[in-house]
Amino acid sequence: MRFNILATALVLGLAAVGSAHGERLTDQPLVDATWLNSQLGQPGLVIIDIRDKPKDGTAPYAAGHVPGAVEAQYSAYGWRASIDGAPGMLPKLDDITAKIAALGVSNDTQVVIIPAGSDVSEFGGATRVYWTFKVLGHDNVAILDGGYKAWTAAGEPVSTDAVTPGTGSFTAAPRPELRAAVAEVQEAIASDVNLIDARTVAQFIGKEKTATVKELGTIPTAVNLNFDSFWDKDNGRFASKATVDALVKAAGVTDTNGIITFCNTGHLASIAWFGLSEVAGLKGVRLYDGSMSQWTLDPQRPVVVQN
Repeated sequence: MRFNILATALVLGLAAVGSAHGERLTDQPLVDATWLNSQLGQPGLVIIDIRDKPKDGTAPYAAGHVPGAVEAQYSAYGWRASIDGAPGMLPKLDDITAKIAALGVSNDTQVVIIPAGSDVSEFGGATRVYWTFKVLGHDNVAILDGGYKAWTAAGEPVSTDAVTPGTGSFTAAPRPELRAAVAEVQEAIASDVNLIDARTVAQFIGKEKTATVKELGTIPTAVNLNFDSFWDKDNGRFASKATVDALVKAAGVTDTNGIITFCNTGHLASIAWFGLSEVAGLKGVRLYDGSMSQWTLDPQRPVVVQN
């Protein structure tokens, strides 16, 4: 019963988020289960469970979630949108801000994102949602490292009570310096800006492609930093700063003139963006959310094949 009581208290706290003057509870991009448990019930905290339903149709949120968490599935809630034929784009500003406010988020809210933590690709949903908050000007955001899997492994409390949040008051303050468009990628090809292809090696060299991409290959001058490299498989956590620093050094990547990460639809690229920008602390890292799906819509845009 104590979990039900806790969940009820958290619902009341969430309903008051719009009027609360919450403090920034952490300046870290990743938090652990112990820290999050210690913050449960804070009036300025909104926990967002983005776990998708698996192919078997089960409902993970209904089966159990972090007490007080609201549900906003990565694939179903509208975190990404198809725009002008390109899937996976940042939604229109009015649409995404309304969806964020509907989760009980205001400009002074501390947001913590909960993925499943099953693997690095799934964790990419959390890094993409995190980037969405950042590009909209909201710094009070973190990800539960290891996701819900790490939460339950730590023996933390679980609730099955659905949370209906009150509506927050969220106004975006867009940061265009965190997002790259086609024109900026074209400029990067001719300059010293590092283009980082976060896809698999097979896709990078042009042996494979996804259905959303029209052509084999990658953007000229790009180097490959496989998204898998940003995951600690042994511990089911995001890679440490030391590991990311080593990746950056091995790839010869610098932030002197800027960095643009891309993939197929801006999903895997968000993993690289998060690792380079938020974990390694490199400056001027941008995410090209259109990525290869948008880039290859125009056959005049160059691609290179290395196989």
